[in-house]
Amino acid sequence: MYTISENTEKEIEIKKSRFISRIYRIYNLEEVDKILQELKKEYKDATHYCYAYIIDENKKSSDDNEPSGTAGIPILQVLEKNNLNYVLCVVIRYFGGIKLGAGGLVRAYTKSVTEGLKMCQKYELIPGYKIEINISYDEQKKLDYIVKEYKVDKKFDNNITYHILIPKKDFNILTEFNPKIIKEIQIEKEN
Repeated sequence: MYTISENTEKEIEIKKSRFISRIYRIYNLEEVDKILQELKKEYKDATHYCYAYIIDENKKSSDDNEPSGTAGIPILQVLEKNNLNYVLCVVIRYFGGIKLGAGGLVRAYTKSVTEGLKMCQKYELIPGYKIEINISYDEQKKLDYIVKEYKVDKKFDNNITYHILIPKKDFNILTEFNPKIIKEIQIEKEN
């Protein structure tokens, strides 16, 4: 599975219709509604706001009054073909006066998303954990050595609080550092 590193935008024109592909990295379903509302304000004169998203097993697409199956499903199929997750793609269409027909619409929406994805940097999602660990200053050097390969944020106070993103396959290195750590950490699923 992959996701995108940053949001992108790409515009193409097909037979005088403008297709603006906006691709977003998302984390939850609430973001979808918020983004759609913002785009409808930003592009208030647009004819259609067709979209698809994938968040784990949650997948949805919308034709937004285009003929059934000509917009949302092609967008979703491109996202699936690229093995993407945590992604929303909205294609905003300004009708140019020339009807494209069902096949033409499928090709146009497919091309719009495909061109938009060419602008995206993708990276692989690795199942893992976001872990919080509180340790004394005496243990810092040892833990720093163990977690040097991972993304770590630290906060210093009476103790040191570590926030570590670690792949599932490497989780055992933390229990080797301190066997009782399992009881002391807070684990949050992270993809």
